Amino acid sequence: MFSRFFVRRPVFAWVIAILIMLAGILAIRTLPVAQYPDVAPPTIKISATYTGASAETLENSVTQVIEQQLTGLDNLLYFSSTSSSDGSVSINVTFEQGTDPDTAQVQVQNKIQQAESRLPSEVQQTGVTVEKSQSNFLLIAAVYDTTDKASSSDIADWLVSNVQDPLARVEGVGSLQVFGAEYAMRIWLDPAKLASYSLMPSDVQSAIEAQNVQVTAGKIGALPSPDTQQLTATVRAQSRLQTVDQFKNIIVKSQSDGAVVRIKDVARVEMGSEDYTAIGKLNGHPSAGVAVMLSPGANALNTATLVKDKIAEFQRNMPQGYDIAYPKDSTEFIKISVEDVIQTLFEAIVLVVCVMYLFLQNLRATLIPALAVPVVLLGTFGVLALFGYSINTLTLFAMVLAIGLLVDDAIVVVENVERIMRDEGLPAREATEKSMGEISGALVAIALVLSAVFLPMAFFGGSTGVIYRQFSITIISAMLLSVVVALTLTPALCGSVLQHVPPHKKGFFGAFNRFYRRTEDKYQRGVIYVLRRAARTMGLYVVLGGGMALMMWKLPGSFLPTEDQGEIMVQYTLPAGATAARTAEVNRQIVDWFLINEKANTDVIFTVDGFSFSGSGQNTGMAFVSLKNWSQRKGAENTAQAIALRATKELGTIRDATVFAMTPPAVDGLGQSNGFTFELLANGGTDRETLLQMRNQLIEKANQSPELHSVRANDLPQMPQLQVDIDSNKAVSLGLSLNDVTDTLSSAWGGTYVNDFIDRGRVKKVYIQGDSEFRSAPSDLGKWFVRGSDNAMTPFSAFATTRWLYGPERLVRYNGSAAYEIQGENATGFSSGDAMTKMEELANSLPAGTTWAWSGLSLQEKLASGQALSLYAVSILVVFLCLAALYESWSVPFSVILVIPLGLLGAALAAWMRDLNNDVYFQVALLTTIGLSSKNAILIVEFAEAAVAEGYSLSRAALRAAQTRLRPIIMTSLAFIAGVMPLAIATGAGANSRIAIGTGIIGGTLTATLLAIFFVPLFFVLVKRLFAGKPRRQE
Repeated sequence: MFSRFFVRRPVFAWVIAILIMLAGILAIRTLPVAQYPDVAPPTIKISATYTGASAETLENSVTQVIEQQLTGLDNLLYFSSTSSSDGSVSINVTFEQGTDPDTAQVQVQNKIQQAESRLPSEVQQTGVTVEKSQSNFLLIAAVYDTTDKASSSDIADWLVSNVQDPLARVEGVGSLQVFGAEYAMRIWLDPAKLASYSLMPSDVQSAIEAQNVQVTAGKIGALPSPDTQQLTATVRAQSRLQTVDQFKNIIVKSQSDGAVVRIKDVARVEMGSEDYTAIGKLNGHPSAGVAVMLSPGANALNTATLVKDKIAEFQRNMPQGYDIAYPKDSTEFIKISVEDVIQTLFEAIVLVVCVMYLFLQNLRATLIPALAVPVVLLGTFGVLALFGYSINTLTLFAMVLAIGLLVDDAIVVVENVERIMRDEGLPAREATEKSMGEISGALVAIALVLSAVFLPMAFFGGSTGVIYRQFSITIISAMLLSVVVALTLTPALCGSVLQHVPPHKKGFFGAFNRFYRRTEDKYQRGVIYVLRRAARTMGLYVVLGGGMALMMWKLPGSFLPTEDQGEIMVQYTLPAGATAARTAEVNRQIVDWFLINEKANTDVIFTVDGFSFSGSGQNTGMAFVSLKNWSQRKGAENTAQAIALRATKELGTIRDATVFAMTPPAVDGLGQSNGFTFELLANGGTDRETLLQMRNQLIEKANQSPELHSVRANDLPQMPQLQVDIDSNKAVSLGLSLNDVTDTLSSAWGGTYVNDFIDRGRVKKVYIQGDSEFRSAPSDLGKWFVRGSDNAMTPFSAFATTRWLYGPERLVRYNGSAAYEIQGENATGFSSGDAMTKMEELANSLPAGTTWAWSGLSLQEKLASGQALSLYAVSILVVFLCLAALYESWSVPFSVILVIPLGLLGAALAAWMRDLNNDVYFQVALLTTIGLSSKNAILIVEFAEAAVAEGYSLSRAALRAAQTRLRPIIMTSLAFIAGVMPLAIATGAGANSRIAIGTGIIGGTLTATLLAIFFVPLFFVLVKRLFAGKPRRQE
């Protein structure tokens, strides 16, 4: 017998245990820490800029050109694109989970190279970037001026010039988004002065290009040179200009009388901002910020630490009055939630040990299974290192659950040895050897069954598969190590340490033992009653099974529970055409509301006017609110979700804006905010105007549905656009070049990047553009002139007219089709699954010409929804096959399988009572319940089979097995419940996921124990009678 070797050589068993623990200790030092594994599928981001272009121009000349090349990519899931009126194009190419992001990036880069020759020259000049990056912000670092002396532009220039490039090179950083821009040389043109000198913007551009150059003059005496050459020296000539005065004095034109026209004669020159779109403030102070996005596969905590360390290096040399804050830092939630789960792990160990001592009432007997805990847990960390996993909430959850399961094996061993010592009077070593002969098969069976329950999880794909896989491998590793310890170290300890202690008859333990004996007597009578009334009991079983199926069907579905991550994002949008000044006033009201109404909950608030997840523009903005620590926000009314609901309700009363407060998504990389993301697509030639009408119709219906809340377009309102109609024939007849016409219009109103200059050792850009007073009204178009072939200056009003239109600030495409993105949330009392089903129903009721799709977190939830039933079915099938192989019987496994619905009933009932959803964590709880239900049944069936082999009748064998195994079943079940209890009553960061998994397991364990101990003996008898023919005579 395998265990006998270790009973007789306990030192050998200790050596094995010590080596296992040592491997785990070494692994812990190297394992990374994260909230989740890489759940989000890898995404490659394509970015391009076409300064001054409208959204329609970008879509037609850049976006579609690139999209047409995105064919033949391996493992492509979907791609979406955004063309914005600020001249930026962003295309996110998302691949299936498991795709190597480096390979995907190379493939996309190759496709871009094929498209580059068809892109406008301005886009080719600025370049198309392809990078691996998640779309979510890992953290935002905001630099602000506590004295309010500096402007946002001043701060942004310091941030970009000093911090941006070093941050971008930090390991783990995928990309950066700066809220603000560095300085640029801004040359603001005066059309009247240009016309007076017969000049156009292109003349100024040409002068800058000619005179702001870096000349390479070579060397004196450069090789080849004569042998008599005695000197070599570098020749320096003109370099790029560096100051405002130098640019002012650039000569644009020489007059016939020798006079010269300089830039200062026709323009205003200043050191301004490269981009005036984003204006930041932190708690009302001028500010600029940089958002860090994680590279796929990088560790969030490590990257955030490196980023903060790098910023700290520059913090010492910041200008006086500058300071840094982190208005968004998702790693704080990760650290606290992981710490809370680790605390839960220790609480579970303490509670499990207390339950064991309550039943065993013997310190030596309690110590033996308690020693199994560190051996198995540390060994499991070693397995995680071998698989390349991290210490995250999923692997830690698995370990919490494993505590209750892993001590089960040791408890079964200790309890059975004690029973033999008590009943048969054998010494510890002989009792241990006999005990292991009786229960080794049950231990192996339990390990196989529990592994079989969780093994299918490891083979599912997608983001859900990543969650399942890490949980599966962790708990299977713990189970296998547990049975190894139960067959080696535990019997060795029993044989050398365990002593028989007479049952306590007085005190607390005496009272407990008398209560237990009474319970055991009642249980025996209950089993006899059940066996004698098989038909009635099976009728009750059918009713309970039907109730289980009904409750499971009624449970609302979702992907992952919504967590309080300590952050809120607020998006505010003003009517079309609203100016930056009006947006700043709304900004002030939002900041005041949080700093006054939610002062007790708000830490810092960082606002950016001109930027939002829906697009950029003067009429929009975002606020990033960092809440105080969870320990300072007690109560449901102070959660991030509750605060966001209040903010949306109260800030929604601002007359001049639409305001929505959001919480971050459950998983970084799957959307920008919590809730669903729905794509309404054009189909069959539907134009954007028709699609827009259908979108508005869909949103109106959605906001009338009780299942849905805050349904909105992830877009900006259509903005007023001034259409300039150029009469080409008239322009040509006036002797004008159409290239000069379009170049003048582009430079004057949109601005033109000319080349670069040097500012304090850093290369920055030079722009020409009309001064603000000459491009503030439609009539200003007539102030601009184009030079004809006869050198006469012709105003635009001579060949161009203007008219007002409305057009989009942002155009979205999904998988190459015109699309509108709709976001929303499930209403209170409904799940995300309910909300998604309703959205599909409403979208299907729209007229022909549209189709729809899900993206981000919603897509992963949709993919996961079809996997749950197959996962349960496969797990139960594998359990059945393992049992069939173990018992060499196709019938006996049914005695175990039939108990599973009883456990699922308790899990579903517990989830319903606590208003929980059928999400991924609850599904893990159900699988755990399947395993635990099977384990309890195996303990009875294994002994019943042995009793039948000894000649007992079926009923007597079932009754004897139930009596013998009642104590270990109750003890192990209570120990398991005690271990999981801290999950079910969790609070603070990450509590909702712990509650989801803990509640389901406790409910399932209770019914799997309280009901199964009565039903399993009956199932054993009925199955044996049904498949074994005529039963034995009752004794």
